Amino acid sequence: MSLSDLQPVPADRLTFRLPEKFETVEQERRHRLERLAAALRLFGRFGFEEGVAGHITVRDPEHTDHFWVNPFGMSFKRIRVSDLILVNHDGQVVEGRYHVNQAAFAIHSMVHQARPDVVAAAHSHSVHGKALSSLGTLLEPLTQDACAFYEDHGLFDDYTGVVVETEEGRRIAQALGSHKAVILRNHGLLTVGDSVDAAAWWFITMERSCQAQLLAKAAGPTVPISHENAKLTHGQIGNDLVGWINFQPLHDQIVATEPNLFD
Repeated sequence: MSLSDLQPVPADRLTFRLPEKFETVEQERRHRLERLAAALRLFGRFGFEEGVAGHITVRDPEHTDHFWVNPFGMSFKRIRVSDLILVNHDGQVVEGRYHVNQAAFAIHSMVHQARPDVVAAAHSHSVHGKALSSLGTLLEPLTQDACAFYEDHGLFDDYTGVVVETEEGRRIAQALGSHKAVILRNHGLLTVGDSVDAAAWWFITMERSCQAQLLAKAAGPTVPISHENAKLTHGQIGNDLVGWINFQPLHDQIVATEPNLFD
């Protein structure tokens, strides 16, 4: 076949993945749990672990005031679907065989309560998120990727120790507001999304954006993206569908290399 014989493939014959639809709540629950386990494994692979700190939660599709979360004290790198626990609105484990991290309940329960649109939330003590949080500043529009958070993340400008009280979690939820992320001063990052995929992707790219900002500021004077172009770029890359799409190659990779995460 010569190049002159080649014709464009019709668009309706090209494959493009979109979020799945589910016929039953059981199917949707299983899907959310599989995505949660995969996201936790990825966090482990990226080095987001710090002892027992860090958690990703996903709202149960049927019992919407309950959420699934990783067990307290288990490495992200080892978590399987069968290890995940279901926690009710009082912080009690109602399904599973492990304890819940009280900080996970104190923070995430208030976020899920304040934001009915949020399906998943992610928090860990990642290195560059911690470093930027110690400056008490927001992400600046220094790169295209950082523009996903332009005027779409908050700052919890306080630190009073390990979060174990729901009142502190309520204050964090207020600082988050309607945004996709919040920087917890002297603590780290927290991101949310309408899927595990989106929440996890926002955390991953926010951590990398923190790293880029710290490196750029250390190197010398920076050139920020203008307000108009930062707003434009946010509109192009800052929605949860784009977050979901960006997560898919990472999900495919972890499933191919660590299939035991599904038990």
